Amino acid sequence: MFQASEHNLRSKRREALFRTLFALMTLVLIVPVVVIIGTLVVKGAPVISFEFLFTDPINGMTEGGIFPALIGTVWLVAVALLVSVPLGVAAAVYLSEFAPDNWFTRLINLAIINLAGVPSIVHALFGVGAFVLFFRFGTSILAASLTLAIMTLPVVIVATLESLRAVPLAFREACWNMGATRWQTIRLVVLPNAVSGILTGIILEVSRTSGETAPIMFTGAAFFLPYLPESVFDQTMALSLHLFVMTTQVPGVPEHLPYGVALVLIGLVLAMNALSIAFRVYLRQRKKW
Repeated sequence: MFQASEHNLRSKRREALFRTLFALMTLVLIVPVVVIIGTLVVKGAPVISFEFLFTDPINGMTEGGIFPALIGTVWLVAVALLVSVPLGVAAAVYLSEFAPDNWFTRLINLAIINLAGVPSIVHALFGVGAFVLFFRFGTSILAASLTLAIMTLPVVIVATLESLRAVPLAFREACWNMGATRWQTIRLVVLPNAVSGILTGIILEVSRTSGETAPIMFTGAAFFLPYLPESVFDQTMALSLHLFVMTTQVPGVPEHLPYGVALVLIGLVLAMNALSIAFRVYLRQRKKW
C-alpha cells in the first residue's frame, strides 16, 4: 500500500485551501445578488398587479402604474438593438475576416476597448451634441437609442469578434477549396456557426441599455408623459429614469412603489435575456462540432 509523501500532502492541503478560497469568493459575489433580489421581491411583489403594469401614473406619480415607462423602455431597447447589432456585427466581420493585421487595425481594436470604458455620462453629453443638436433629432427616442447604441457597440463588436475567431479555420478552408468566395464562406458557414456567441453580446447589451439612466435623461426620456410614443421622434418615459425620479424628486411616494418599479425592470431584463439564452441554446444544439 502506497503512503502519500510530504510533498503530496502539501499539494493536497494547498489545493483544498484554494478550493475553499474560490468557493468563498463565489459566495461573496452571489450573496449580495440574492439579498438584493430577495429584498425587491419581498417589498415589491405586493404592488405588482394588472393595474400597476397597464395603467398610467397618477397624483404626481405617487399612485397608479408604470405602463408608459414600460413601453418606453421596450422602445429604447428595441431601437438601440436595431442600430447597434448590424453595425457591431459588420465591424467585427471586417476586423476578423477582411482587415489586414497591421498597426491600423490594432489601433482600431484598442479604440473599441477604450470606448467600452467611457463613462455613461460622457456618452450622454456626446448624444446631446451629436444627435439632439447636430442632427436635429431633438430629445426623442431616436436620439436616446442612438446614444445607447454607441455606448454598447463595443460589447457587440468584442463578443462577435470572439465568436468569429472561435470558428475553426478548417471550415473556411473547406469552403474555399470548394470554390466558394470569401463572402459566401462568411455568410453561409462562419456567421451561422458564430450566432450563439453573437447572442451573448446582445444579451449583455440588453442588460445594460435597459438600466441606463444618464444617456436617456439628456437625450430622449421624459420626466412624465401621460401618453404613449407614436414614433421614434417622440419623447418617452423609461423605467430606469422613472425609478430615479420617484426616489429622488417626488415627495410622498409610498415605500413599496419604487421597489415594484425596480422589480419590473429586473423582470423585464431577465425576460429578454431568457429569450436570447433559449435561442442561443437551441442554436448550439444544432451545431455539428
